[in-house]
Amino acid sequence: MKIVTKIFPFLIFSLLLALGPVCLTYSGYNNLLIPQFWLLFSFVGGLTLLALIAVLAAQSIDPEMYAQAFMGATVFKLLACLTFILVFVLKHKVDKPVFMADFFYLYFLNTGFEIYVLLRNLRNQNLK
Repeated sequence: MKIVTKIFPFLIFSLLLALGPVCLTYSGYNNLLIPQFWLLFSFVGGLTLLALIAVLAAQSIDPEMYAQAFMGATVFKLLACLTFILVFVLKHKVDKPVFMADFFYLYFLNTGFEIYVLLRNLRNQNLK
């Protein structure tokens, strides 16, 4: 049940993260987003959610495996994103600077949120 309580802040974060691109779309700045932005958004968001669940599940099973699970999830997320970039750029003709800006916007903010949630969870564990 503890894992479910960590998913709700992620959903709120995802809505806040989507607010910027939605505002760009409605204000007429579509040129700052790639046409397949929401595919990229859902892929990076899904990987972040998967990494959060995996690390929290590993921590609930064995608290000593927290650091290894976190590093493994982070490496998996990085490799999956790099593979996605390679396949996406080879299959679609995109404006590369716009694509990289969109990707880094999503990747770094999702990674920052993931680190924040996991460190907050670790801090609460140390207080017990």
